[in-house]
Formats: sequence, C-alpha cells, structure tokens
Amino acid sequence: MRQDEWRDEFDEDVDPDDDAPPYWFPGQHLPEHARGMGLTHHVPDGALLDFAGSLDGTKPLHRITAWVLLVVFGLPVVFAVMRLFYAWG
Repeated sequence: MRQDEWRDEFDEDVDPDDDAPPYWFPGQHLPEHARGMGLTHHVPDGALLDFAGSLDGTKPLHRITAWVLLVVFGLPVVFAVMRLFYAWG
C-alpha cells in the first residue's frame, strides 16, 4: 500500500480539506436567495431569517418559539386590516 493510499481507520474527519465554516456559525441557516439579495446575519432582517431557519420542528420549545414569532409578526397585520374595515364600515 502506498503512503497516499494509507488511511487511519479511526479517523472521523472524512474530508479535512473542507474550508466551509461549521453549521453552528451564525449565518449558516439563511436561504440562498436571501444571501443573493445581500442579507447576512449582521442586518436585522437577515438575523431574523437566520434565527427562524435554525429552529427545529421536532423540538417542542422551537415550535412554541415559531408560534410566538408568528403571533408577534402577524398581529400588526391583523390589526391594520381591522382598522381598514372599521374605517370603511
């Protein structure tokens, strides 16, 4: 066996030449189209997308957090629509 074919059977790092940052670094959960628009985890909208993208639907606390986010961002829209109905009605 040649030297470059030798491989440690206990080596868990399959590809040590990967330069990608680890998945737990901030900004890794942004969708590609959001990155294409220039959003990063440094701007408020990008940070919110990154946070929401890191939620795991199998964990109960993450589901509760997602529902709270939905209520927090959905209620102002509901109130604005209600105000339009009251103004016209």
